[in-house]
Amino acid sequence: MSGEVVRVHHVMKHEFDTIDGMATIADALRRMKHVETKCLVVDKRDDDDEYGILLISDIARQVLGQDRSPGRVNVYEVMAKPVISVDPEMDIRYCARLFTRFQLSRAPVVESGKVVGIVSMTDLVLKGLCRDL
Repeated sequence: MSGEVVRVHHVMKHEFDTIDGMATIADALRRMKHVETKCLVVDKRDDDDEYGILLISDIARQVLGQDRSPGRVNVYEVMAKPVISVDPEMDIRYCARLFTRFQLSRAPVVESGKVVGIVSMTDLVLKGLCRDL
């Protein structure tokens, strides 16, 4: 990479969807059909709550793999919460190390307590590392 530091906000996806934890997995799957990231941010219930994340891989393992009905399983039963989030100003090299250390594939980007995007390991490599190639 050139001398310029590539930051998370340079490579993150700004488009993402949210869902309520009480929604069903069927609701989540309908919402995910058009989303590029294949994950949903689970809204906070109140100011003292934390964000959650629902990954398509979690649905595959915990719903499909266990032969559970998507209409009878709630998002809160499958989601990860609390989530590790990253700052939009973080250097993508440190973000990649964080992902590796905690075996993450993606994380919400949080600024001033609000989710402003989603970043994935794919984004870090294809939009960050390959940026100048």
